[in-house]
Order: sequence, then structure tokens, then C-alpha cells
Amino acid sequence: GADKEFENLPVKDEIDNQGAENAAENVQDFEAENEDFAEEKSDAFEEMDYGREFQDYLDPGYKTQELEFKEDAPSFDQFLSRAPSLTDHLEWQLNLQQISDKLEEVAVCVIGNLNEDGRLIATDEEIAAMCECSFEQVERARQIVMRLDPVGCGARNVKECLFVQLEANGSGESLAADLILNHLEDIQPHRLQHLSKDTGVSVQELNEEIKKIRCLDPYPGRAYSSDQPMYVSPEVYIEKLEDDYIVYFTDDGSPRLRISPSYHQLLDHEETSKETKDFIKEKVRSAVDLLRNIEHRRQTIYRVVECIVERQRKFLDKGVEFIKPMMLKDVAEDIGMHLSTISRVVNRKYAHTPQGVIELRRFFSEGMLNEDGEEVSTRILKLRIKKMVEQENTQKPFTDEQIAKILTKEGVKLSRRTIAKYRDQMQIPGSRERKTVV
Repeated sequence: GADKEFENLPVKDEIDNQGAENAAENVQDFEAENEDFAEEKSDAFEEMDYGREFQDYLDPGYKTQELEFKEDAPSFDQFLSRAPSLTDHLEWQLNLQQISDKLEEVAVCVIGNLNEDGRLIATDEEIAAMCECSFEQVERARQIVMRLDPVGCGARNVKECLFVQLEANGSGESLAADLILNHLEDIQPHRLQHLSKDTGVSVQELNEEIKKIRCLDPYPGRAYSSDQPMYVSPEVYIEKLEDDYIVYFTDDGSPRLRISPSYHQLLDHEETSKETKDFIKEKVRSAVDLLRNIEHRRQTIYRVVECIVERQRKFLDKGVEFIKPMMLKDVAEDIGMHLSTISRVVNRKYAHTPQGVIELRRFFSEGMLNEDGEEVSTRILKLRIKKMVEQENTQKPFTDEQIAKILTKEGVKLSRRTIAKYRDQMQIPGSRERKTVV
């Protein structure tokens, strides 16, 4: 169904006839598309029938607007500008670092895989595969990013984020650092007596160190996240037609690029100089290459989404509780593309599905084996934990250990620490905080 539907996509409106089709067939990887197109031996300009190939893209012309000076026009200092994003801010600082080109490439990849909190969401394995580097280089790059402003971006958890901030302040050997690394879960008012016995430090001194910790930022990336709502426009639609799913793009049937016919007319004029004609030909060749790149980009997105649909049919049919573990490398292997290509395709692109509008990256999650040898998505496990907490007796809330035992009976073995980690990621407080008196 998906393959058939692809024929109806607007990207197949024959923007470029034989030349574009050959280019699309020859390109094996999205990231190498420019090099592949550059190696075409034939002249893109000479290949095309200008009127026939670009009829839908010809600009009927426009009238130049006259500029008029107004005394009450706003001054330049009143113009609004976009605040720098977290990525912009970190990459600007990275350019000032005296590091090798390869290490900078890896660091840029780390920055590109941060979420709005500043947490690194890609695994070391994925980054190493994207950049074709060692795990040691990934860790070196991550350490560099974590020490840029805001300090802590690139950390994988709260503990690491807070410790790096203390270390940057010269307090890496302090009591506060030890509390973060070894007693983070006990830094709570009702646990101070217990913590005092464990550490041999007075409650008063612990309070002083905890004040220092409270000055740290567990979510450094949020300072650069926009307060304005982000309006999401799905790029692709996934719809069920009878028993099969179809994939199509949202801008079906609307040509987006236009080429002015005046350039073609200039080429036909005898008075047009050879220099001008060469210039026009060069620009039209660039336009042809651009259309080819757009064509290939859309084909790549389509193939990735098609693969996601095949792997996540139960999720699309029944909901998030049926999502399967799926890694970026799984899709890369299925469709024969580089891991970095898949990473770019799913980043900040959304699909309209029977389960709502979903970012493509949300289809991916790690998994673990249950007692039956089946892979279970960690996202499903988190939802199960959340549901247990929502349905618990608030006068006797489940402890992490009790939750672990319940999951073990259901065939999934998780340690108490793992339960605590998942709970923290979902921002669910501990059992003591959830307990109610009445």
C-alpha cells in the first residue's frame, strides 16, 4: 500500500524528467547527495525541455513595489530578533574551542542530540556510528560540551549535570559533590537525620551544603527554550485505508518553487551576450540540482516513515502501550542508509497518525528482554510504573522496591535503582512525598 501511494506524492510531479530520475536512482545516501549530483557527466541544463518540465513552476511575473520613506517608520532598535537557541549558543562557544576538526564534529553531533532540558538523548553507540569515531572520542566531546555555558548540557542524568556544575565552580571535591554523587536521593528534609548518620556530618552542616546544591540548575537547557507555544505542522500523514497504512506528504499538489520564464526568453534573444547566457545556464543548472535534492529528501523521509509504519503497526492500531523497542540503527539497516541520515530525518519532523501528531523520534525507544525472551520497550515500562502510582493507595504508596517486585511477577526484572531512575525521568516523587495522611 505504501509503495503504491508513493506514486501519488507531489514530489513525483516530474520536476525534472530523465535527469532527476537518474540522479535519484544513483544516490545511495542522503548525506552524499550533493557529491553524487556533482558527479553527473551530462549537463542538467541541456537535458531538459524548459517549457514542458517547468510549466508548473513558471512565475507569471511580478510588479516591483516602490519604496517610500515614512517619518514615523520604526527605528532599527525597535526591530525584533529571534533569541539564540540552545544549539546556537553552544555551537557559537564550540567554535572558540581549540580542538581538532574531528572532535568538533563529534561535539556538534552531541549538541544536535540534546533535548530542551539539555540532556543528551542519543546513546554513545549512536553518536559513534553517526560520526564514525570511537567511544572515547564521544566521551571527550561530551565532556567539552558539558563545560560550555550553560554548564551541564550534555549530561545524561541529574546527578551528572549537578556534579559538573560544582566541578566547574571548583567544588568537585566538596561535601556537596559527595552528596550529589552518593546520596542524591537522601537530600530531602525528612531524610536529613538518616543522612547525618550515614555521612557522620551534622544536620546543620548538611543544610549548608544542600543550600549550595539548590543554587545549581538540574535543567540548564530550559533557559534557552522559548516561552512561546511551538506550533507543530506535520510533514507527513500516516492513515489507515482498509487493512493497510498509507503515507503521504501534507503539501500534496502544490508546487513550491517557481522559475521565471524571462530567463529562457533571454537565452533566445540574439542580443544577449555569451557571458549573460552562461550565467543564466549556471543558475538554471543550480535550480535543477536543488529540485533533485528536494526530490531525494522526500524519498528518504518516505522510506524512513514507511519502515516505521511496518515496525510499529500495533502501536498505530492500539496505542502507546503497544510500542515496540526500535533503535535508529534498526531502520538504518532495514533501508540501507547511514545512521546519521536517519537521525537527521527523524529530528524535529512530525507525522499525523491515528494516535495523534507525533514527532518521528518518539517512535524510537530502547528495550529489554522479559522472562519469555521478548523485547519490551522502556517506554511501556515507564507507563506501567506511572499507572501503578496513579492507582495506588495514597495512604500506603508503593516503594520502588515494591514496584520492582510487582514487575518481576509480571515477567520483567528491574532493580530498585532502575525504578527510581524511571520515576525521576517522569518527575514522579518518591513514596514518602506521595503519602497522604487523610
